[in-house]
Amino acid sequence: MKTTLDTIKGIHPGYVLERELKKRKLGKGQFAISMGEFPQTLTAITKGRRRMNIALAMKIEKLLSIEEGYFMVLQVYYDIEQQKKKENKDIENEHPDLGKLRSVLFWDTDIKKIDWQKQKKAVIKRVFERGNETEKKEIIRFYGHETVNAIIRL
Repeated sequence: MKTTLDTIKGIHPGYVLERELKKRKLGKGQFAISMGEFPQTLTAITKGRRRMNIALAMKIEKLLSIEEGYFMVLQVYYDIEQQKKKENKDIENEHPDLGKLRSVLFWDTDIKKIDWQKQKKAVIKRVFERGNETEKKEIIRFYGHETVNAIIRL
């Protein structure tokens, strides 16, 4: 069984914070001021442009009654994910040949922003439901027969 943390691992803590503030109907600007922080700082964090730091995380967690260390744990997992992506840039096959996939298959997202490993189940299902033979062959080449067959059988 997946925990909440397993589900949000690798997501910038600012995105989680923004969702939490919306859930509680709290404005970012007023919340930042109530902590003695600049609204721009909180906005940069919620947009993923700035890292969460320990002091700020502790203030936020205290005000929102969230378990201590929660946002820093998210920050560490996010940093790990970013490092993995940086290291994987050197790997030639980080994504299928996009020239062989019609962008219309992924009408609801930017094809260049797909995380091909994390979202492989959805990608494989979509291509095999709506794709042509060239697209199916490219997905098989990229993921391998075993992976594709295992997901299609689900």
